[in-house]
Amino acid sequence: MRNKIILGLVAALVVIQFFRIDKVQPEADPKVDFITMEQPPAEVANLLRSACYDCHSYDVEYPWYTNIQPVAWWIDDHIEDGQGHLNFAEWGNYTYRRADHKAEEVIEYVENKEMPLPSYRIMHPEARLSDDQRQVLMDYFVALRVDMKVEQEAKEAAEAAGSSEDSSEGET
Repeated sequence: MRNKIILGLVAALVVIQFFRIDKVQPEADPKVDFITMEQPPAEVANLLRSACYDCHSYDVEYPWYTNIQPVAWWIDDHIEDGQGHLNFAEWGNYTYRRADHKAEEVIEYVENKEMPLPSYRIMHPEARLSDDQRQVLMDYFVALRVDMKVEQEAKEAAEAAGSSEDSSEGET
């Protein structure tokens, strides 16, 4: 009986190897990528690439173990979930409010050491951020939020001035 169970498990493991994950990522427009748009300092850009972009952009590098099921399914789920929450490859398509919220979440998750995920850090030593590296990321995103707010307020003021000019033109 025990041998049949073991044989059944081995057979199931072999069969699921034929059900591969889709490793093709969508074409990304580099003009809307976070690093292209925001041009962070090199240190920040390198930290984002090594600790974040694998799950939070379309620049996914699939390691060898993503050819083994069910591990590949688990990792693919993490990637899809990560891209769904924050996708640096789509940063330029975010509204101000959404980008501000995402930047706020980056600060929170990095500060609480929730990101990168512990399971990711196991296989990716470059993603094991030191306290100093975490602080660099948090400081950058705090400053980014301030800059984005200033830009948004200037944009809203320009739009308001433009609409008041339009209404005064109609009065003459």
